[in-house]
Amino acid sequence: MTAFFQSLGMTYDWAWFVATICGILLIALPLMLAVAMIIYVDRKIWAAMALRRGPNVVGPFGLLQSFADGLKVFLQETIVPSAANKGIFLIAPVVTFTIALMAWAVIPFNSGAMLADINVGLLYILAISSLGVYGTIMAGWASNSKYPFFSAMRASAQMISYEVSIGFIIICVVLWSGTFNMNDIVKAQQGHVFGIFNGFVFNPLLFPMWVMFLISSLAETQRAPFDLTEAESELVAGYQTEYSSMAFAAYWLGEYANVLLMCALNTTLFFGGWLPPLDWAPLYLVPGFIWFLLKVFFFFFVFSWVKATVPRYRYDQLMRLGWKVFLPVSLLFVVLVSGYLMLTRYS
Repeated sequence: MTAFFQSLGMTYDWAWFVATICGILLIALPLMLAVAMIIYVDRKIWAAMALRRGPNVVGPFGLLQSFADGLKVFLQETIVPSAANKGIFLIAPVVTFTIALMAWAVIPFNSGAMLADINVGLLYILAISSLGVYGTIMAGWASNSKYPFFSAMRASAQMISYEVSIGFIIICVVLWSGTFNMNDIVKAQQGHVFGIFNGFVFNPLLFPMWVMFLISSLAETQRAPFDLTEAESELVAGYQTEYSSMAFAAYWLGEYANVLLMCALNTTLFFGGWLPPLDWAPLYLVPGFIWFLLKVFFFFFVFSWVKATVPRYRYDQLMRLGWKVFLPVSLLFVVLVSGYLMLTRYS
């Protein structure tokens, strides 16, 4: 894209700047639209599983319901509690929403189709995702209210607990692919098992890692059954309790952008990204980004399915699963994967 703008007579610096802005908009604007639509899809899935209709009034089949809700929220007054730290209170949802968008810079939608093709893309995602908890902590502390504060403490403990096991799971993927580059990780999955299947998930050593990564993704995004930061029976709405208007909407947008990011990471790290499920020539006629979007939607359906059917964990169960099950098992598999590679690939 930089070369295209240079051909229009721009200097390299200006061409690179304009190309980067266009790339950001090409990712951010469709992502915002996708967030609005998956909220609608989420509600439809929950409704179907509860034998209800779901949104069906605003627009054809209720498709415009999310936009109507967004307009309603936009027209409401932003109320800041008198005892709150006003600056941090207003910055917190902006931090959450911004960080949710930043991680998408290194997600490959097709071969080479990404905003930043950096060699440490996976480390970048780990760094960005670990910053996501700051928006929750800032909101809980700045609200100067007990329920949001309890929620912020829960969120920080929960996200840190599961990020440890996610780190070990990602080490297994990096060991097998031999790179931190997201594009190259996808390419390493082509014909991975018997030259037939595209995806690390078909590897017997990496399949348990994917199961743990999927469950950790639910905990990392605070989705049911790990939505203890927003447990309405205990904490009203958790760290969002004191928020209204667009500040409240920014948290919703950030939450669903994070859910889509985790769906994209499951797709990229274990299910072959833009590659078709089978390494069969006719399947490559379908554009790569179509396969990528189909896989992301499948994982989003799984996220909604779990939320609609699985009861919420107790907090002690949540922490025990992270520290006493996922951490030792993921550490064991790091040893198994590295040992297997030493015996086969590097012997």
